[in-house]
Amino acid sequence: MLKSRLSVLRPAGLLSPLPPVARAVAGRRLSDIPTGADPRPLAGVKVLDLTRVLAGPFATMILGDLGAEVIKVERPGSGDDTRAWGPPFVAAESAYFLSVNRNKKSICVDLKHPRGANIIQELAGVCDVLVENYLPGKLEQMGLGYDQLSRGNPHLVYCSITGYGQTGPRCQSPGYDSIVSAVSGMMHITGPEDGEPVRPGVAMTDLATGLYAHGAIMAALLQRQRTGRGAHIDCNLLSSQVSCLSHIAANYLNAGQEARRWGTAHESIVPYQGFRTKDGHVVMGAGNDKQFIKVCQILDLMELTQEPQYKTNKLRVQNRKQLLRILSHRFLQETTVDWLRRFEGSGVPVGPINSMQDVFSDPQVKHNGLILQMEHPTAGRITVPGPAVRFSSFIHDDPAPPPVTGQHTTQVLRDLLSYSDDIITALQEAKAVA
Repeated sequence: MLKSRLSVLRPAGLLSPLPPVARAVAGRRLSDIPTGADPRPLAGVKVLDLTRVLAGPFATMILGDLGAEVIKVERPGSGDDTRAWGPPFVAAESAYFLSVNRNKKSICVDLKHPRGANIIQELAGVCDVLVENYLPGKLEQMGLGYDQLSRGNPHLVYCSITGYGQTGPRCQSPGYDSIVSAVSGMMHITGPEDGEPVRPGVAMTDLATGLYAHGAIMAALLQRQRTGRGAHIDCNLLSSQVSCLSHIAANYLNAGQEARRWGTAHESIVPYQGFRTKDGHVVMGAGNDKQFIKVCQILDLMELTQEPQYKTNKLRVQNRKQLLRILSHRFLQETTVDWLRRFEGSGVPVGPINSMQDVFSDPQVKHNGLILQMEHPTAGRITVPGPAVRFSSFIHDDPAPPPVTGQHTTQVLRDLLSYSDDIITALQEAKAVA
């Protein structure tokens, strides 16, 4: 069926086996990379990215930062949903989209068009990884499911990102960060003490899922090096967020202790929270008894160390309210800068509650390369948060800016699939690509 559909679009010979440089040897495409080439860990790895919004694009951006060639497939016309999420916009580009789509190539393909689906099948045949975030079963209807594509490319690592998983009673429900944050219990434990549940200030459920997906893809690529075969990865928002409940979940599962909201405080450590100062806020934590003594020394409240009810962390937790009342009153007497200066070098963890302006003025943030600038083809100079991890073997320099919609369609079809200009023009006229 695929051959018959493509015969009118491609010259004879293009459906023959891939040339040796593009074929896997025991599934090890990485072995095709010449010595001394791009030192980034995923150089030579091709990723076909069918994801939209945040979790998937965040995962594939990390793969792109690590050297993978990421081919982002978008809808002709509108592209990724987040291209319209604003303001703010930089020229015509959404700041939201710009934040998670660097180091990618954009191609516009209509997956509902038979010729468009054929293109995705072909690209999956020459790629190492495919990442998608459609409802379970949707891509199978187009001939683009894992079982279908892995028959043509058994080395393919196919990562599915959904709201609730590939199977189960909720698997057909759409997955949105805020909804799953609520369902998973994350929202239940977030917010002021005795206040209403609060959505975290950034989409942590989506971002955690993207991190899990990125790690799972890396592990599957390593496994493929040993076995020569790919795998289907089931990554979903619910599982990612529930697994991140960590000790809160363990408290309930082992001790039957229902969770509650604590604001900036910690249910098991006192003091460990934010305090209002004369002109702002600081967060301070005493993780052990020695640190508590040091805190009392800095605050000029050494008499607290002699009080029996504050001798151990367990006692401080039991007597939380009266201790925090004393500490809160003391913190109000100095400015944030004064307190940071007093705590400096003490070994007690402390920090200000920063605004975005404060964050990106912080010398450590600048030192860590977390302010990344790029020249965008239509928006000009743009700035986004940089990669969180640095390597001794390479530097994250000269990143490719997020693409405009369909910027690389012709290039990818020509370079990866050897399409002629006439074939590409025919596909554009048929509205299969843009």
